[in-house]
Amino acid sequence: MPTIILSNFNIFCAVMGGFVTLYGLVSHFAKERLYMSEPLIAVCAGVLFHHGTNWIRPHEYTLLDPMNLETTTLAFTRLALSVQLVLAGVQIPGKYLKTEWKSLAMLLGPGMTGMWVASSLLIWGLIPNLTYLHALAVAACITPTDPVLSNSIVKGKFADQNIPFEMQNLIIAESGANDGLGYPFLFFALYIIKYLGNHGDGQPQTGGGHAMAYWFGETWGYVIIMSVLYGTAVGYLARLALRAAKQRKWIDHENSVVYPVVLGLFILGTCGIIGTDDLLACFVAGNVLNWDDEYRLETEQDSFQGTLDMLINLAIFMWFGAVCPWSRFVHNHGRIPFYRLVVLGLLILVFRRLPAVWLMARKIRQCHNLTQTLFMGYFGPIGVGAAFYLHVALEFLHLIKVDGHVREDAEDLREVIHLVVWFIIMCSIVIHGLSVPAGKLLFKIERQVEAFADGHPRLSGKNYHRRGQERRKSLRARMSVTGAAGGVPQPPKLAHTALPDARLESGGSEFSLLPKYGASRR
Repeated sequence: MPTIILSNFNIFCAVMGGFVTLYGLVSHFAKERLYMSEPLIAVCAGVLFHHGTNWIRPHEYTLLDPMNLETTTLAFTRLALSVQLVLAGVQIPGKYLKTEWKSLAMLLGPGMTGMWVASSLLIWGLIPNLTYLHALAVAACITPTDPVLSNSIVKGKFADQNIPFEMQNLIIAESGANDGLGYPFLFFALYIIKYLGNHGDGQPQTGGGHAMAYWFGETWGYVIIMSVLYGTAVGYLARLALRAAKQRKWIDHENSVVYPVVLGLFILGTCGIIGTDDLLACFVAGNVLNWDDEYRLETEQDSFQGTLDMLINLAIFMWFGAVCPWSRFVHNHGRIPFYRLVVLGLLILVFRRLPAVWLMARKIRQCHNLTQTLFMGYFGPIGVGAAFYLHVALEFLHLIKVDGHVREDAEDLREVIHLVVWFIIMCSIVIHGLSVPAGKLLFKIERQVEAFADGHPRLSGKNYHRRGQERRKSLRARMSVTGAAGGVPQPPKLAHTALPDARLESGGSEFSLLPKYGASRR
């Protein structure tokens, strides 16, 4: 007789496949009409399927062992980031790291340091009974911007209509590079905690000298510099091999398109074996692979990379929605009051990045005006990269032991860092994911208020845009008269009531960051 087998594998495949199928039927409406982000939708699905229906069971998949769950989540984030980062390196123009090194140097040097310090001060001020050194460790996890969440804003219809192409490239390059550069910030604090915290109990060697020796030698020398050299070498050899295979017609189109993805998996595995920074190596290898810009131009119209990006987004963020410790945000034995987490999450999103970008705006070529500076300062999403560094920190702290048990200060930091980083990740996913829909809604309200003030209380939709076309025709007529009189036609100063129409004309959207006149994005 037929038997119903409700195994975890069967249920997971059914739920995951069914969700992606149903989402695919409304994906265009959700992304291009409602401007909803895929990560936010996937997180909501993860919460529903785990906490609501218990169809997705991460704890059972990991044998009810919290350490297995942490190890699995770390491996999942490494896999997602390696693919995303090598694709990010391929998607930016050739020689981009060379031509735009000044802007990237500002964002990756003073920019990341400013975000680290600003975040640590907020965490230190709002989390009770937390030393500043521990606050630095927590802040290091949320310092890098996330390449997965970045793609949800800088790719697609909204980005094409509103964000200058050069700013899209800068955001992709920054999020790709700084994800791998989070190690020095994190291990600066972790090494000091290990060798100086509690007078270095449980360690054969103690003192700040040993901590700095490990930080400079292992973190900078082996992890960072080694990964850059390794990624450069692998990317260069991969580019030569791909070019030779194409010249001899040994490789077909399908394998050419998937080439950077499997290259990222190779780097992920080999860097994991030798213990260096796989994230930075993947990004560098992707950029070197596309150094002559040949690969990007050949595959620009192919949809495979976008499809893979969508599947990774849905899978990783559904997992996040399922494994996030939602109940512990409220019930954590009074270690961190919930209202403090809420205040901290909001302040981090506002003040973590904006002050640093504001101070460096004149040194960043892509920030032409106040609007673009504010956008660049606000848009620093926190997601998969933060989860990766969270679990790297948890793994490191678990090894700081005295008499076979995790040292007291390390155990307290494990609890704090687990709660704070997960909460800020969810704040970023929700707030950054709803920013564009909220902006669209506010503009519609402003448009209706303006129409009512002009005596057209029911002006909306096609009538509103027809009225805008009439205004633009009138403006062009005045400009042509000026030109006929012998003067050089200049864009006239628009009245306040004509401002939305001018925006629609120049950028194709109501709150475009593109220049209003001329200035092609490409």
